[in-house]
Amino acid sequence: MESDRGVGPVYVGGLDRSGKTTLSGYLSSHPRISIPAVGSNMWTYFYGQYGDLSREENFQRCLNALLCYKHVRFLEPDRARIEREFHAGPASYAHLFSLFLKHFAEGEGKARWGAQTGLIERYADHLFDAYDDLRIVHMLRDPRDRYLASLERWPNGKGRAGGATARWNYSTRLADRHVANHPHHYLIVRFEDLVHDTECTLREVCGFLGEDYHPAMLEMDAAPRHRGRLRETAAVGNPEELLSPDHIGRFAGKVPERELAFMELHAGRRMRAHGYEATRTRLGVAGRLRFGALDWPNQAARLVAWRAVEESQQRFPRILGRKPGARMIVDDQ
Repeated sequence: MESDRGVGPVYVGGLDRSGKTTLSGYLSSHPRISIPAVGSNMWTYFYGQYGDLSREENFQRCLNALLCYKHVRFLEPDRARIEREFHAGPASYAHLFSLFLKHFAEGEGKARWGAQTGLIERYADHLFDAYDDLRIVHMLRDPRDRYLASLERWPNGKGRAGGATARWNYSTRLADRHVANHPHHYLIVRFEDLVHDTECTLREVCGFLGEDYHPAMLEMDAAPRHRGRLRETAAVGNPEELLSPDHIGRFAGKVPERELAFMELHAGRRMRAHGYEATRTRLGVAGRLRFGALDWPNQAARLVAWRAVEESQQRFPRILGRKPGARMIVDDQ
């Protein structure tokens, strides 16, 4: 017997290095769900930055900027159609962003559109107001493993443990709030559960979305590039398994003890609430003195700085809004 099918959009959110792309690869391999292989990030980089879109000059500036962004160009948008359909609906950012994704899904022959966007939980309230029957799946990962994966990808990052802890607490706090306010429309999925029991987790996600589970999703055929990367790092002796348990608990012995101590001090309560147990760091007397005198003030300053920047960007998007990096812009219009 088939489940009651969902009809609203599907967003995959959470922090970077938390499994969003992997879950999106599985979901995009569902016969009814379209999620582009790259994160759309339209809410992150364009929402609220061009003023009232009912003013034609603001709409055109926003549209021009969107069409210069590589992740939007990936969707192969039809500018004339976007303009025509935007003017036939509400003059809102949510309506504009949805057109790109709806058209992409239509091109794939899929009935349901969606996207993955890091920290989309920032905008969840706006999304719930804008889209009927919306579903958001929030990927959550042990903050220590997520931090290690982030360091390996961006070794020169400035936030270190303080910034990583601020981001994880912020994202997780929003997730908990959204689940409480929208229990049937917001789901937290732990990366570790997806790794340990992929099929069971995908069945749970499909049930949440109001979709039937399809075993073919496990092959991730709709995301061949990401599937290839996963196979390169698959567990030795299990070439058919895309997700390796070797990626769980890797932080031990690789993240400095004093950084672990800071993360567990400031994120410990939320970690335990989501099933992540703290380690017993052994700093010793000299280590504790250094932690208190040097490490804690340094990382705390980074934590506070991240919070201040985040709040400023959220409150003043037209002045301080986030912008994609220069390498993500193609200016050939």
